[in-house]
Amino acid sequence: MDDILSVLGDLRGSVDGKATKNRDVRDGLNGKMREHIGTRNEFNTRVRNLITEVQKQKAIRDEANAAVRDAKSQRAEKNQEVKDAKELLRELSPETERRGGQNDRRGRRDKVDTPASLRRQIETLEREFELGKHTGNNEKKAMHRMKAMKRKLRDLSEKEDSNVELKDAREKLRIAMESQESCHQSVVETQEVAQEAHELMLKLSEEVDKLREKADASQAEVRRAKREADRAHQTYIVSLRCLHSIHDILRARNNREQGIDSGRVNARVEVQDLMSKLMSGETLSTDELMALQRGG
Repeated sequence: MDDILSVLGDLRGSVDGKATKNRDVRDGLNGKMREHIGTRNEFNTRVRNLITEVQKQKAIRDEANAAVRDAKSQRAEKNQEVKDAKELLRELSPETERRGGQNDRRGRRDKVDTPASLRRQIETLEREFELGKHTGNNEKKAMHRMKAMKRKLRDLSEKEDSNVELKDAREKLRIAMESQESCHQSVVETQEVAQEAHELMLKLSEEVDKLREKADASQAEVRRAKREADRAHQTYIVSLRCLHSIHDILRARNNREQGIDSGRVNARVEVQDLMSKLMSGETLSTDELMALQRGG
């Protein structure tokens, strides 16, 4: 009997050591699991925030695309207004201007002078004088040509000013072309806004996919750590059951040899209650498990 008790005493120490080791392994794995849960939750929070931003950019893009369609529709109307204004101007212009000039002997059309074209020619000639490109006889010819162009410009301007309909038509064309350019600029600007929002949305969506992969990887680590922690916990529980059985054997002998102490009986009842909970599958607190390992 003494040999058996000695073996049981040694076994109790060994099992107690294994129980402590498995408990520490379990606690360490649970700590890692909590870290992975924290990392996973952080990634998921960032994913939710980015998804909100993606939805915001999508709304901006869709609104800008709608504005682009409206701007294009307005631009089309302005294009038609410009076309109509040009047609009206051609109808009111002098006959030679409408036909684009007469044909020369080679069949080419002569360029028709208009107030705008004459002003450009005069400005060009004046710049050439400033640069000293006309000297000697050539200077006299250039001066004579400039005076002729200025007389013609004056005559055309007076004629144009006296033609109220033509003057109004030119003004309508100018206004229509300005409106046309304004609408076109609006189309370009809204297209840029839509494109920027779309590109940002795609970039954010890529980041969401990357973060989701990281969150899934963290979740996989959570599951792995939990499985290992559960195995260590089960081994710990088995060790406690073994300790409980060894304690029962050792106490039974001591009780027979030394009598039953009332205080020890109360402690034993408490341990027995904890063991009954454990065997029935109930969850024990850390303090209860430690008390069970000590054996009361």
